[in-house]
Amino acid sequence: RVLFRSGGDRLGDARVITQAASSTETPRRSFWRRRVVDPITAQLTQGLTPERLALTVALGVAAGLFPVLGTTTLLCLALGTALRLNQPALQAVNYACTPLQLPFIFFALHTGHRVFGQGEISLNPATMLHEFWADPLQFTQAYGRLALQGIVVWAALALPLVAMTYRLTLPALRRAATLLPRSNS
Repeated sequence: RVLFRSGGDRLGDARVITQAASSTETPRRSFWRRRVVDPITAQLTQGLTPERLALTVALGVAAGLFPVLGTTTLLCLALGTALRLNQPALQAVNYACTPLQLPFIFFALHTGHRVFGQGEISLNPATMLHEFWADPLQFTQAYGRLALQGIVVWAALALPLVAMTYRLTLPALRRAATLLPRSNS
């Protein structure tokens, strides 16, 4: 590093002072550490218990898989408010589940359609788009019913998913909590 300091003589010459780079500079942390590990660590050090954080993660996963696009953020907001959960952690888990949501939507719709047996209906996006533009009211009736069937499938799977996620994350979060330094507050 190079620092400039004006000299003390009357000509005002600049003296160059060279300092060695500090050997205590921290190396760049990985994306995983910055985006996943550090936020969880921050939550654990701010008084959130491992049990509450595990519940937050479990509910965030279940809500993040809700089979209606564009509704998971509001669902997480409602859950977090009602249960007094940490909203940033809940939304982070919700957004982390986004790549899983679309495949789950098709799974839930297909399973709901098979269980409730609602005539012929296409899950092909091109066909769905064509049907929407051809008759929006008929589309809303057919696919609205299908969406409700998908929600029933999600509801049947949500509780076991929450329980399983909670049981899987709790031991890791408890261990992480024991490794963190305690604050003096």
